[in-house]
Amino acid sequence: MKRNSKKIWWILGGIILALILFIVIGKKAGWINSEKPTEVELTKVVKGNLTETVSASGKIQPEVEVKISPDVPGEIIALYVKEGDSVQKGQLLLKIQPENYVSVVERFKAGVNQSQASAEQAKSSIARAESQLLRTQVEYNRQKQLLAEKVISQAEFETTETNMKIAKQDLEAAKANYQAAQFGIKSSQAALKDASENLRKTNIYAPMTGIVSKLAVELGERVVGTSQMAGTEMLRIANLNNMEVRVNVNENDIVRVGMGDTVIVDVDSYASSGKKFKGIVTQIANTANGTGGSLTAAASNSTESVTEFEVRIKILPSSYRELVDYKKGRKYPFKPGMTATVEIVTNTKSGVLSVPISAVTTRVENKKSDKAKEGGDDGMGLGAVDNEPVKKEVPKEIVFVNDKGVAKKREVKTGITDTGAGTIEIISGLKAGEEIISGPFLEVSKKLKDGDKVALKKKEEKKKED
Repeated sequence: MKRNSKKIWWILGGIILALILFIVIGKKAGWINSEKPTEVELTKVVKGNLTETVSASGKIQPEVEVKISPDVPGEIIALYVKEGDSVQKGQLLLKIQPENYVSVVERFKAGVNQSQASAEQAKSSIARAESQLLRTQVEYNRQKQLLAEKVISQAEFETTETNMKIAKQDLEAAKANYQAAQFGIKSSQAALKDASENLRKTNIYAPMTGIVSKLAVELGERVVGTSQMAGTEMLRIANLNNMEVRVNVNENDIVRVGMGDTVIVDVDSYASSGKKFKGIVTQIANTANGTGGSLTAAASNSTESVTEFEVRIKILPSSYRELVDYKKGRKYPFKPGMTATVEIVTNTKSGVLSVPISAVTTRVENKKSDKAKEGGDDGMGLGAVDNEPVKKEVPKEIVFVNDKGVAKKREVKTGITDTGAGTIEIISGLKAGEEIISGPFLEVSKKLKDGDKVALKKKEEKKKED
């Protein structure tokens, strides 16, 4: 019996030892509790050319467009142009009823004549006053001689002296009246000039050579002059030979846009043909849209809308010259108000390391002092507060490198982004030819950790996802 029991124990011991060896070998070989690798997309780090751009959309407008409003109100009695007509500078465009202004001019002409007649009358009064003064002076001198010879009394002399003073005052009054008449003439002439100018303004002339891009009035319509509120906009004249795109650029991108930057313009009207045009940045707004008022208004708007700056881009004529066909009447391929999307080239680099944008993510590391990390209450009584400062979370740009089936986290420094190609520049942290994990996005951005096992995603699964 004893021999049989020993034999059983030896058998059990051998079985247990075999199980232990099987478990150890199985774990090493990955047969037991093996971690299933994460399926990922892999890409090589390559050298290439990158072009950084800023995208925006807006409207095509003429570089120069003049809005014409009348200075005087009235009824349009003549209209000599139609929308789309070519006009020359100084050409008569339309007429406003001038009858009321003609009568005003005639009235002020009469006022000028009346003022001139009053001036002549005042001038005659001066001559008469001078003659009266001369006669009283002669009388004064004679009476003074007679008084010295005691021929006349003192009272008679004083009467003569008073008459001479009155004559002098009359002369001064006549001169003042003449001066006032001169001012009256100037006032009447100024009123006549103003009335004549209003009469002249009933004829509307072209201020520049161009095309009537908009005609907003009809024959017989009444218009309001600019002296009364804003006035009626009657028409617009534009130079359609020089067109520009006006776009709004976000405040985060405007700092990268510079004067003279090259621009690729995609006009919606020509999208079907695939034709794109070239442009150049000619103007960048210094003030954001809608923030030209008070500081309080700007503060209230900032929380409700995106801050944007207007950028103007000249479309180069050389890029659309083949679209001009004078025989078919296609002089101007662009019309004011057309929608366009632009790609402003802000930077270009050649021969730099690049990876897909999806391969780069940011991770945050909490950096605390050693005391904050340590447990226990050493040196701290009940209710004590740990005043050790906690440093702010510092986000880092990282890329996961495929190291023989294991994801290795690598901190990198990035440069410009080529949104068109979907790639980003790597300044430091990687070498050309290294294999990195570029997807799926959710794995790279959140789930994947340093040391995780990875495997190449099968093409069939990738197709299903697409």
